[in-house]
Amino acid sequence: MSFSCTYFGTSGGGEPKWRGDGKELFYLALDGTLMAVQIKAGTELEVGLPKVLFQTAVSVVPELDQYCVTGDGQRFLIIEPVEETAQPIHVVLNWFELKRLVPAGK
Repeated sequence: MSFSCTYFGTSGGGEPKWRGDGKELFYLALDGTLMAVQIKAGTELEVGLPKVLFQTAVSVVPELDQYCVTGDGQRFLIIEPVEETAQPIHVVLNWFELKRLVPAGK
């Protein structure tokens, strides 16, 4: 039994996912760009040139599964980091006393 290795792209990446019919492979480039490569399987494997789909806000982390793709390869669900900014919360105590001291319209 023999095996061969086919490389596509030169910049690296991770988290590969197949389109449902096996004709396209998606992956995250190291800069977070979602990429796609056309694949033709026959007696020999034909691999197309990688194409940029869109930029994401995620980084390649081998132990995380950060996105999924629908079987037709048309929609993606991506877990993106959320910027946590603390918003102040104003708590008003003794509301009725405040209303009494500050008449309406002032």
